[in-house]
Amino acid sequence: MRDKPIADRAGGRNPLISQTRRPTPELLVRLLHRDATTGLLRLRLESPSDLWRIARLVRPGDLVGASTTRRDPEAPADVPGAERVRRRVWIVLQAEQVEFHGFSKHVRITGPIREGPFDIGRHHTLDLQEGDEVTVLKAAMTASDRVLLDEGIAGTGEPTILLAAVDWGDSSIVRLRGRAIQPVADLKRTIAGKRYEGGQGEKDRKTYAEELVGLLRREGPSATAVVVAGPGFLKEEVVRRLHDADPALAAKVKVYATAESGRVGVDELLKSGRATEALRGSVAAEEAEFVERLVRSLASGTRAAVGRREVAEAVDAGAVETLLVLETLLTDPEVIPVLDRARAARARLFIVREEGESGAKLTGLGGVAAILRYDWTSPSRGTTGSPGSPRGVRRSGA
Repeated sequence: MRDKPIADRAGGRNPLISQTRRPTPELLVRLLHRDATTGLLRLRLESPSDLWRIARLVRPGDLVGASTTRRDPEAPADVPGAERVRRRVWIVLQAEQVEFHGFSKHVRITGPIREGPFDIGRHHTLDLQEGDEVTVLKAAMTASDRVLLDEGIAGTGEPTILLAAVDWGDSSIVRLRGRAIQPVADLKRTIAGKRYEGGQGEKDRKTYAEELVGLLRREGPSATAVVVAGPGFLKEEVVRRLHDADPALAAKVKVYATAESGRVGVDELLKSGRATEALRGSVAAEEAEFVERLVRSLASGTRAAVGRREVAEAVDAGAVETLLVLETLLTDPEVIPVLDRARAARARLFIVREEGESGAKLTGLGGVAAILRYDWTSPSRGTTGSPGSPRGVRRSGA
């Protein structure tokens, strides 16, 4: 038996279709519309981070509307199916499967069509990309849903930050935008020793510095800020050359000292928190800093809770300042109520991506952990950790 029409559930109108046909230009921001009576969300996907968020916001059973193309069933019967004209239509489907393809930057949502001009009940796949508008109708909003939505709204115009960790022969440049860390270039070169004035070593160094400056000049104009870090004097040399070649770009540059260069230096700067002001607005940098704070709190012994039991107890005790949860646990029925209680207690919820070093560390700690407001010890924790707690086992990578 077919489900009750969406229009009947929304007071005689279909919110997924009627409110999304012709969005007015002045409303084209990330959150286009929110209907408190129906739970309708109309969103514009403006960045790779938005694609990541929508892939975690939409769950099986949710109703999703978007513009798509589908073969016209009204074409003459003698026309082969492959040759029938595809029409641009707005359809609503009930999500069964959601796939996030970060490399190709798109999200695929598959399920049966519930509303549309034709083919009701047949399966279809919405292929969402940057710039697309999508409408979501959820039966209920969880705490993690609200975090994803709030993060997206607050991230309107997410800054793009260019970060270079440089040293002679080993440098890396990455681009940070929202939750995405995109490699730009890794420069590994063999540089001759500096034995004589004007020798090969000096030529190698000049060429290497010019190559770095060229990359920063190519990628820098689209960045909100440019951060140059490293252990030696190359960072100052690069900034000096950049100032001579492009004073406007040099005005965006901040310089920081790190113990390492290359990808290791990038990770060091993200985790250290020293470049907080320059990296403000970067969720990727915030993620690395939060996980590093958690690791430091664990070392002190009483300002962190790890594992489901400890975190639940800390939430109920009102001790949680920031709760970190791995993205793969957002649909876990045991974790969802803990997140809801934490949000109700005004703790900050932060969702950590599974990929990358931060995700690996949190995975080793059970996928859910908390930084605490004050010294607190779980009543169920023994000398080797509470049963099933990651404290009782070696924390790989932490």
